[in-house]
Amino acid sequence: MTKHTHYLFFILLLSVLTACKVSKDLARPEAPLPARFNNTLATQAANIADIKWKGFFADPSLQKLIGDAITNNYDMQLAVKNIEGARLLLNQTKWLYLPDAGLQVTATSNRPSDNSLNGLSTKTFLATTHVEDYSANISLSWEADIWGKIKNQKAAALAAYLQTEEARKWVQTNIVANVAEGFYNLLMLDAQSAIAKRNIALNDSTLRIIQLQYNAGQVTALAVQQAEAQKLTAAALLPELEREIALQENALRILAGALPDRVQRNTLLNQVIIPDSLSAGIPSELLSKRPDVKSRELDLTRANAQVGISKANMYPAVRITAGGGLNSFKATNWFNVPASLFGVVAGGIVQPLFQKKQLKTAYEIAKVDREKTVILFRQSVLNAVGEVSDALVRIEKLKTEQSIATDRVQTLKKAITNANMLFTTGMANYLEVITAQNNVLQSELQLAAITREQLSAKVELYRSLGGGWK
Repeated sequence: MTKHTHYLFFILLLSVLTACKVSKDLARPEAPLPARFNNTLATQAANIADIKWKGFFADPSLQKLIGDAITNNYDMQLAVKNIEGARLLLNQTKWLYLPDAGLQVTATSNRPSDNSLNGLSTKTFLATTHVEDYSANISLSWEADIWGKIKNQKAAALAAYLQTEEARKWVQTNIVANVAEGFYNLLMLDAQSAIAKRNIALNDSTLRIIQLQYNAGQVTALAVQQAEAQKLTAAALLPELEREIALQENALRILAGALPDRVQRNTLLNQVIIPDSLSAGIPSELLSKRPDVKSRELDLTRANAQVGISKANMYPAVRITAGGGLNSFKATNWFNVPASLFGVVAGGIVQPLFQKKQLKTAYEIAKVDREKTVILFRQSVLNAVGEVSDALVRIEKLKTEQSIATDRVQTLKKAITNANMLFTTGMANYLEVITAQNNVLQSELQLAAITREQLSAKVELYRSLGGGWK
């Protein structure tokens, strides 16, 4: 068997040994998932997270606002850049199995002492007082992946890349939800502003009647003052609501990556349409649909890979080096082929000794970190289940509240009509009219707030189920 055959056999043996692993893949840990969500609205039907955001939010103005935010939001742009960086690192791992290569070209001149052994030898054998050396060579170095270190490095890089993808999805999910909630809040403020203006007009009409009665001596100045105070109460709401509208518009524009300005909207609060079928699906779907939960699961993959890398560092490393090129002690003979050719091949096994404790400690820390990722994964699942359950409860109870608030508004509007009729006929005093008007104002404002809360709860359910990134 020739010398080259020995080398080939040795390399083949190393290739077989690369199948060895010092760590095992960790299966997904059990998560605290219920069989179903404990709510009357929860069903086993298709999960609303599967609905694309353009299908969930039908209003054209809101769709444009969300689209601008996804494109221009700076958090989203950073998430995209993180993906680009992680992709470059992942592509780099594809080259880990290849040997390191280097090209070196050197020219040296050494003038030894005439009284030194080197100097005497140089003068005797070479008839010169200095030694020149010219070299041009390529060197190769390769470490056999016996213990799966490179495989684990690639697994960690892949998990990191996938995490950046999940981070982008989670950023988009939150952007979609935040824009929708801000838009609905803006519609609520518009509705409350319209309510305040209607109430001001109603109070102004009542004030004129009371003023006429005061001029006729039928009521005192106190009646006029209280009617004016009621009108001013409603009027004071307008600048407050206008301020909140401007601030909400600015917030939405900034969220969309644009300068503060007006936000276009062509719908009213009570005209918003959201799919009535709000199925939460089954809890186990959260593991695949929630980007933050998926990211925690990928954390576990990275931590498990790091355990393998840390353990592999404690085992012997098999390295093969090779080099070859041209070498001569005279420049004129440097490229004289084949006389100037040289080559060298070497193999070695390196076993850490004095770093043993450090490497062992690093391995134990990696195992602790892996256990921590398991805890964080379970925590993220539990939080996700809690968010879905909270949203389902909010939707259910707010629907009842909205029904009661709507009935109350209708009843109080009838009370205003009756109070005005009784007041004009002298069968009711001005205080009953003012009280009825104030009650309508407060109840209509409350109904608008409940309607917005109900829309917000539906958006939160959509977000908590992992919807919005499609």
